[in-house]
Amino acid sequence: MELLIIAPIVLALVSALGSKWNKWITWIFSMAGLVVLLGNWGSLAPLVKGAEFATLVDYPWLGETVHFQLGIDGISFFLLLLTNMLIPVIVLSINSDKRLALIPLILFMQAGLNGVFMAQDGLLFYLFWELAMIPIYFITLMYSERDAFATTIRFFVYTFIGSLAMLASLIFLGSKSLNGSFAYTDLYNVQLSFAESIWVGAGFLLAFAVKIPLFPFHVWQPNTYTYAPAQGSMLLSGIMLKMGLYGVLRWYFPMATESIDFYQPIIMTLAVIGVIYGAIIAMRQDDMKRMIAYSSISHVGLIAAGLFALNSSGFQGGLLQMFVHGINVVGLFVAVNIIERNFGTRNLNELGGIAQKNKLFTVLFFLVIIGTVAAPLTNGFPGEFLLLKSIFDYQATYAVFAGLTIIFCAVYMLRMFQFSMLGECNTETENKTIPIAQLIPLFVVAFFVISIGFFPQWYLDLFQNSSAGLLNMISNVKGVLS
Repeated sequence: MELLIIAPIVLALVSALGSKWNKWITWIFSMAGLVVLLGNWGSLAPLVKGAEFATLVDYPWLGETVHFQLGIDGISFFLLLLTNMLIPVIVLSINSDKRLALIPLILFMQAGLNGVFMAQDGLLFYLFWELAMIPIYFITLMYSERDAFATTIRFFVYTFIGSLAMLASLIFLGSKSLNGSFAYTDLYNVQLSFAESIWVGAGFLLAFAVKIPLFPFHVWQPNTYTYAPAQGSMLLSGIMLKMGLYGVLRWYFPMATESIDFYQPIIMTLAVIGVIYGAIIAMRQDDMKRMIAYSSISHVGLIAAGLFALNSSGFQGGLLQMFVHGINVVGLFVAVNIIERNFGTRNLNELGGIAQKNKLFTVLFFLVIIGTVAAPLTNGFPGEFLLLKSIFDYQATYAVFAGLTIIFCAVYMLRMFQFSMLGECNTETENKTIPIAQLIPLFVVAFFVISIGFFPQWYLDLFQNSSAGLLNMISNVKGVLS
């Protein structure tokens, strides 16, 4: 499984050094991770269906202290599948030869993301965490529409401070582990006092809250999502924010379990505030990318609340919704990118009537919209149902406020569809048709909108045992989840 890291790095170098690679050749490069992942399904299936985080690779790297140790279970496989499936979709959405320079950065980021989801050593996890961030800094700096430097610096400062806090927590855990090891199991076995756990948990949560982003650590997000190139917005929203949610599951909960009782009501409150805040701001936006940015704050707030409810419904719903959100938000950004490319604007006040000449695009866009709204028999419904159930089991009051996302999301998503697609044509949308080739990424998204909606258990089975095993790890810590 080292190939999931090595192959994208090698192909990134090849695409960077090659002379005028064709877009379709580089798209084949981007498929390498998915081919490796699915090609090894026969040997990986028993590990994915198991309850433990199984080791695949273990090489000494810095003596016995730090190992190049990679593992997999249902949780990590599910996020690896999301990452390596979305990367080709994102590459396929590139609509300008000038943007082909994005591809080496995207492939390099793919390697870092794969490493984050497989790392079984604390310092290796931090290394891949930072490696995944470097390409997106350059993408936002070089290709942002405006305020590139200010947007990137704000993004850098927030994420860098969070990363340093996480590193401090990992170093502290490593100093108290057996032989100073940073191996996952050794860090899990460290016995922390309540005060130590509070500080270690703070370091982890700061890094993950910024990445998610959780209210009020979201300040960097709206401008970055809005002004970054469409592909950068897809990487940030579709995959990168899942690093933060995964970090909560894999690293915060097991490593600082003693602090959960302290932080749980705080995070639950902030997450539910984020659900409402993001939705209300989204309803007031005319810029389609900015609307999606604020809607993302609302959706990931619901996921975070479900995870911190600490029950099986929350874990299963949270993991499924991480996958679903990645699919849907990339689909939304693809659709907005197509609209802006063909009609010269993404401002709702300047659009209308696109559906008259573009029936197929209208159908595909509407499928993504209703999936995001979580209509029954679409991919958004099963995960959102499980999340709201988990929050209700934790506390009914939180569930009432979190449940407002159903109404708010329908308002701003259907408003976006109505203002852009329906009504009379204007000078921008009149007599313009969208080429079918541009719709290929939306066909992929539409497939998952339908398949997850009709057959959610197929996807839940991938991580059901792993999420149960993780819950069991947390409950084994004295004084927590009694």
